[in-house]
Amino acid sequence: MSRGLRRPGIFWRTIVFIAASTATEAQCASAESIWKEFSGENAFTHVKRLVDLGPRPAGSAALEKSRAYITEQLKSFGWNVTRQTFSAKTPRGVMTFANLIATFPSSDRSVSPSFLLCSHYDTKTFDTISFVGANDGGSSTGLLIEMARVLGMQPTKAAKTELVFFDGEEAFENFTETDGLYGSRYFANELRDSKQVKRFHGGMLFDMVGDKSLTVMLPPESPADLASSLFAAADALKVREHFTYFDRDITDDHTPLNTIGIPVIDIIDFDFPAWHTAGDTLDQISAESLRIVGQVSLYALAHSELR
Repeated sequence: MSRGLRRPGIFWRTIVFIAASTATEAQCASAESIWKEFSGENAFTHVKRLVDLGPRPAGSAALEKSRAYITEQLKSFGWNVTRQTFSAKTPRGVMTFANLIATFPSSDRSVSPSFLLCSHYDTKTFDTISFVGANDGGSSTGLLIEMARVLGMQPTKAAKTELVFFDGEEAFENFTETDGLYGSRYFANELRDSKQVKRFHGGMLFDMVGDKSLTVMLPPESPADLASSLFAAADALKVREHFTYFDRDITDDHTPLNTIGIPVIDIIDFDFPAWHTAGDTLDQISAESLRIVGQVSLYALAHSELR
């Protein structure tokens, strides 16, 4: 011990202990209230940036610009981003697709991603209309980018999640076993073939979550625990009227993941008159709807799935 320094007494050690305990309690409280940090305005801004690129179908230059924008934003929040590039046969010939997969670095080797947060970022191909997909493709992508920012504020929770932006969700003709869901089918098959399925205990898929007249309709086959967690979060935040069940099953990017044994819930508002029309424009969505879905989902994550 250097001259002039004294060993702290009991009183000083008590103060240090109380301060450390208070800091730990504050950190836990912050982690549980992480949902408050989600900004609908931020999410809306991301959607606008994507919509400004115009139609973004698979294989287009605009979709490549979308990839660059998403990657840039995620990296600025501290996430590592990789491209999962693959080719697949489509009704328009063999095409190249690219999923974006983001993970958060952790110094704790015992922590690894165990929960998926997903969206598709492509828009449907149309030859006769200009389809910019503000809600279908845009809203969920903007929401997930903002979730990445918020989760990055709590590195421990971020390290438990894996963000996946799927390419090629839209079918070129009609949804079949070989047309549509290109990105999620490839991602799921890779997990299955590499025996990595058990890494994940569940996930959330976001799709069409920005409608001004918001009614999230969970498919009836939704994983019961995840649905209960989401409804409980909506009750807690007093927005339960925006969440219900749909009257029939939905084929979406959650389907291939559920097929391989990962319970993923599809958070989607399928009551959207402008679906797959030129009218799916920015004026059809709102920052408030994005805020509701984002905060409810983060509340459920903080209080249940990522505890």
